[in-house]
Parts: sequence; C-alpha cells; structure tokens
Amino acid sequence: MMSGSPGWAGDTAAQPAEDPQSIIAELSNKIQARLQDRNSTRDFKQVTDYVSSVIEPHTDFDLFSVLVLGKYWKTATTDQRNNFKQAFKSLLIRVYSRGFVEFNNWTIKFLPFHHVDDVRKAYVKTQVIQAERKPVAVDYRMVSEQGVWKVYDILIDGVSLVTTYRSSFQNDIDNAGGSLDKVIDKLNTRNREADATGQ
Repeated sequence: MMSGSPGWAGDTAAQPAEDPQSIIAELSNKIQARLQDRNSTRDFKQVTDYVSSVIEPHTDFDLFSVLVLGKYWKTATTDQRNNFKQAFKSLLIRVYSRGFVEFNNWTIKFLPFHHVDDVRKAYVKTQVIQAERKPVAVDYRMVSEQGVWKVYDILIDGVSLVTTYRSSFQNDIDNAGGSLDKVIDKLNTRNREADATGQ
C-alpha cells in the first residue's frame, strides 16, 4: 500500500498490468481484512511482518531512500546506501503498520484518479474513514517500473513522508558532523528498541 531502484528514470515504457488505484485498493483490502480483527494486532511483530509481505512487491524502497537522503545519497558508499535502505525500510514498515493498527473500524474511500504529466507516474488519492472522526487523507505517489506500479512516497493529510524524513535525516547528519554512519547506527538502535518493546 504504501510502498525499486535508483535507475527508475531509465525504464522502458512497459505498460503496467494493473492500474495504480486497483493496486492500492487490493493492498488496502488485504491489510484491512487482517487488522480489523483486533486479536491479530496484539503481536506487533506479526503485524509488521504481514504488512511487509503485502506492500513490499509494490513499494520502491530504493527510490524512497534516494529521495530521503537527497544530496547525501550521491556521496554515500555502496555499503552506506544498502545499510541506510534496510534501516529506513524497517522504520517505514513499522510506522505504516502502527498507523493502521491505531485506525479504528476504518474503510478506504478513493477519490477521482488521475495520472500526472509523466505517464509512468501516478497520484492515488484516498481517505481513511472512521466513525465520528475526521477523514484522514492518505495519498500515494507511484511510479511504473517494468510494468509494475510501486509507491515511492506517501502523503498524510498533505504532508509528504519523503519531505518529512529528508528534513529529519539531513538535520541528524549535520548534527553528527556529516557522518552518515552515525545516523544509520542511531536508526538501527531505534529499530531494535522499537522491536523489543513491540512499537
């Protein structure tokens, strides 16, 4: 749902087998069917494992990481890129899973769909509807990679995860004296602590 390679811009114009909105609907339905049973959310590790298995085929974690690191991606070593991608992927799946666990009796409403100027990109607009609560806008930026639509940014009430995490990590890197390794180590520590406490 939410949900590669840095070389996506060079893909050939393969036509996707499914349209972007249908993919988001399918992934949302799978997650909703699992998480609406509150018993299934008691073990958060099982929740994140399940969400990961559902969204990974349609999420471009590589491109997510490239956009989040911004200028620091260009100077990062191969090991740093791989290490950051894995740590950030864990963070993203955990945050995404937590958001849907906290939603209560939710349904997804799809707003009118449109492609952007680049035919390989799409913008899927949805609302998470909950009883007696204001709808939450959850929108997906997607890109077609060799005929498969993948998410590379998610916007919550108009706020881009890519933009938010880019600002956060760039501040962290600056505060660490420009050391990406220190930031990756800190992120890995946060992930381990979250896993240990089921958060």
